[in-house]
Amino acid sequence: MSGACLLSGTTAALIPAAGSGTRLGLGHKAFVTVGGLSLLARSVAALAPHVDEVLVALPDGLELPLGIKARAIVGGQTRQDSVRRLLRATVADTVLVHDAARPFLSADIVLTLLEAVAETGAATVALPVADTLVGADAGEMWGAAVSREGLWSVQTPQGFRRERLLRAHAQAAADGHVATDDAGLIARQGGAVRLVRGDTRLFKVTTPGDLALAQALAPVWDAQMSGGGGPV
Repeated sequence: MSGACLLSGTTAALIPAAGSGTRLGLGHKAFVTVGGLSLLARSVAALAPHVDEVLVALPDGLELPLGIKARAIVGGQTRQDSVRRLLRATVADTVLVHDAARPFLSADIVLTLLEAVAETGAATVALPVADTLVGADAGEMWGAAVSREGLWSVQTPQGFRRERLLRAHAQAAADGHVATDDAGLIARQGGAVRLVRGDTRLFKVTTPGDLALAQALAPVWDAQMSGGGGPV
């Protein structure tokens, strides 16, 4: 397991993939193929060399396709519920939580994230915001400009000491609090979360336009990965 020396104890990758993917409109999103491989298969393959086990949360009644080397559990009604179930299904000391719909994950990013988790106990991949930001009124008219200085767009994977994330999830459940990601639950408790610089290619496939971009990128990505042409 590459990067195992960075952390004491065991490491698991957790992939909550129980959502319906309605915005994409092609059935269960994790099983949508890009360049001949499903989004889930690509994410599992990117994480597996760096962890001791990969766990995937799926909707009740679905099973992992042949060839995906992971363990499946039944997910919850929300992403947050699925992550909580995944946390309870492993005894790993450290966990990496990753969206299956982010298929283009490089080894360099995973290893850098593991280093950050070893130092701080919580970290997430993210990118500084590059676009101009403005507010809008109810009619979707241009409103006040928002400074992008110091703003980052959060990606995955996110890494944590498992017990720390379990406590954050338990507190959120007790409070009825819903977050869009797991690092937000740590920050809500006042915990520090290290930002690890990500990659624009680590975008989330959510809409048909995203899928078209992923289909265009896949051949180039796969050629670089198989050809040993350096980091991608």
